[in-house]
Amino acid sequence: MSILDIAKRRFSVRSYLDKEISQETLETILKAAHVAPTAANMQPVRLLIVKSDEAKEKLAKAANIYNAPVAIIVCADTNKAWTRPFDGMKTTDIDASIITDHMMLTATEQGLGSVWICYFKPDVIKEEFHLPSGLEPINILALGYTEEKADANRHESQRIPMNEFASFL
Repeated sequence: MSILDIAKRRFSVRSYLDKEISQETLETILKAAHVAPTAANMQPVRLLIVKSDEAKEKLAKAANIYNAPVAIIVCADTNKAWTRPFDGMKTTDIDASIITDHMMLTATEQGLGSVWICYFKPDVIKEEFHLPSGLEPINILALGYTEEKADANRHESQRIPMNEFASFL
């Protein structure tokens, strides 16, 4: 299956089955994250894989993961990220987003559903998971099996026309 086909199949899932994700499948998803590019190859991203009931209870204080069996808290080290010299912009959010996208598409390829979560309390995550100074939670990726389905052709009606989206100069 092509990457475009996988991208078309992927959608935000907020209803998960009570079914465990195998360690092998999780490792495949993590390998996709590991090979993702980061600015200047600084690799500032760290992943917290939330699987245990105890960890899920901690995370529930900060975010709704929709009863997903696994959630990955994607963090970035602001002290390690590349900084653009012209305006001081750090690439933490960009690097974390690239890695999250790699995981999300690989999860789809593996038959899992996912939802990218940015609505969470970062201060609670920092406290509950004892994050060191400079390590900032950027997003959360909830993963699991679902019975939900999405029309792979929905983008034709749900996206702006290509000529409004992209301009050839």
